[in-house]
Amino acid sequence: MAKQRIILEMGHGNDMHGGDYTKAALRAVQDAIHHSSLPFTRSLDIPVDDLEIEVTIGVQKPEAVDADAVRKSLPVGKATVKLVKGGLDIPYPERSGASVIATAAIAVRYDLKAKLGIS
Repeated sequence: MAKQRIILEMGHGNDMHGGDYTKAALRAVQDAIHHSSLPFTRSLDIPVDDLEIEVTIGVQKPEAVDADAVRKSLPVGKATVKLVKGGLDIPYPERSGASVIATAAIAVRYDLKAKLGIS
């Protein structure tokens, strides 16, 4: 049976001075996961390592994000990371760079119907 999306959370993060897309992405992910709690995993005896975590990061230079670092920053589940063009760069002409803003969407999927015996 198909896994259902049981959580969807958004977050944003930035690197104001360094222009580091990975740092901004990691902060966006941390912002998103700190808005969520998964108490049902204990209540329903769901192994957190069985959760599928889909992370989508939007930044102006997706190729500059270390997807593996983002994946490793997640505390539970089997994660996939998708990098897309998005976010925002604010020019920082005094330093020949930009302040980087990243957005993150985190979806958690699990076959909750099977766990609960619902068809």
